[in-house]
Amino acid sequence: MIVVMKVGSAEREIDGVLERLKELGFKGSLSRGVERTVIGVVGQTYPELADELAVLEGVADVVPISRPYKLASREFKPEDTVIKVGNVTIGGGNTVVMAGQCSVDTEEQMMATARLVKEAGGHILRGGAFKPRTNPYAFRGLGEKGLQILATAREETGLPIISEVMDPRDVELVARYADILQVGSRSMQNFALLDEVGRSGKPVLLKRGMWAPLQEWLLAAEYVLAQGNGEVILCERGIRTFETSTRFTMDLSAIPAVKRLSHLPIIGDPSHATGHRYLVEPMAMASVAAGADGLIVELHPNPDQALSDGAQSLTFGGFRQLMERVGEVAKAVGRPLAAAS
Repeated sequence: MIVVMKVGSAEREIDGVLERLKELGFKGSLSRGVERTVIGVVGQTYPELADELAVLEGVADVVPISRPYKLASREFKPEDTVIKVGNVTIGGGNTVVMAGQCSVDTEEQMMATARLVKEAGGHILRGGAFKPRTNPYAFRGLGEKGLQILATAREETGLPIISEVMDPRDVELVARYADILQVGSRSMQNFALLDEVGRSGKPVLLKRGMWAPLQEWLLAAEYVLAQGNGEVILCERGIRTFETSTRFTMDLSAIPAVKRLSHLPIIGDPSHATGHRYLVEPMAMASVAAGADGLIVELHPNPDQALSDGAQSLTFGGFRQLMERVGEVAKAVGRPLAAAS
């Protein structure tokens, strides 16, 4: 349920509701909107609770939320969530592009990639230092050395960095370097990891599990939000279907559907969704047309030599072309590319 405060309610009244919730064993999640201030009640509620809260000073109404994901729902927060990462705004009406190598390999190649992302108008640099691999003998990332290379790239280009974390024990390490923590598809229901990134104080990009319906995806986001971290970015990266000609099936309908259900920003990942370089650009344009707040794509100086996902990684020329064409679509639908930092 949510507690709707009266217009112009005093801070002491808001604090009073939060304190009462704490006394009753609940956690209160405060959201200050343009039109109203609401407090989400986190915990297992009971029918009489609404009456107990309704009589508190400053309370206008107590409203039950019908969906199992409370804090992620539009009922809790009608306004879109906007997340600021350095000079980049995600969810603010513009289109943001995150781009880089699937796996950080050498400093020379990563630096070349970072410079190209910056030059072509990209906003955030991606790079994997810890990689989940189906085959345990495949390259699984450089670990902290990869994070250090990303930090060097950020220092030169000014681009914020996003990198994946797979293990709750690595959250502190990755958060020391990365501006955004990425939770991959295979980790979407690693609940201990979700709790830990929720406590990290860093924005979290949460990829949809390849098997997950929208409700389970939003419930995974709820784990992060329930820890007091409101900066969650959702990422549609394709789901498993009967189709075998693409790596996964990119569910474009999920983008407007999630926009209706949740206030959280959502981006598209056409690289992992399709698995083929030639499909990345058209699906990127389609994602933006469907309402995505941004994209995350892969590129590499020498895709054929990439240590992971070379087949879906754009060449430098392909990324420049993608930025031009996505920019045209973004402008046409009223969400132009964000200004480069």
